[in-house]
Amino acid sequence: MADKLESLQGEVVAALGERVVRCVADRGELTVEVAAASLVEAARILRDDGSLAFTILADLCGLDYEGFGEGLREGPRFAVVLHLLSIRHNRRLRVKAFCPDDGFPVVDSVVDVWPSANWYEREAFDLYGVVFEGHPDLRRILTDYGFMGHPFRKDFPISGHVEMR
Repeated sequence: MADKLESLQGEVVAALGERVVRCVADRGELTVEVAAASLVEAARILRDDGSLAFTILADLCGLDYEGFGEGLREGPRFAVVLHLLSIRHNRRLRVKAFCPDDGFPVVDSVVDVWPSANWYEREAFDLYGVVFEGHPDLRRILTDYGFMGHPFRKDFPISGHVEMR
């Protein structure tokens, strides 16, 4: 198992080159971090490179790192994580990109690379407030259209701000 993971790590790092910020193999899974500015370019390479062929986006989610590691973690607060699957090679890969601005988290949309990202990106926008630049229809998907805030953010108030009738 470790040999397969090391092989995948070498192939991914070679294919993405300078786009890789960090690549970590842990607990039998590979996570590659790329800069937000090169997310779409990296996604196209991972999909189109025949030795990788990550043709399926299994999931896309947002992350809020506020208070992570008991507040000792330094760096951007919000990240977007893609979970990819290569049917041809029977391999999985996690791709992470941190949003450069905590006040207004923005990354480019990968809907043009994997159309299945459409609703996942809407969900991350709705729950975390991450804006996906170039998304064809970025609007709330789980909360009401008049809802204020983003309920999965760690600073979202738990109670006291909703008036019920």
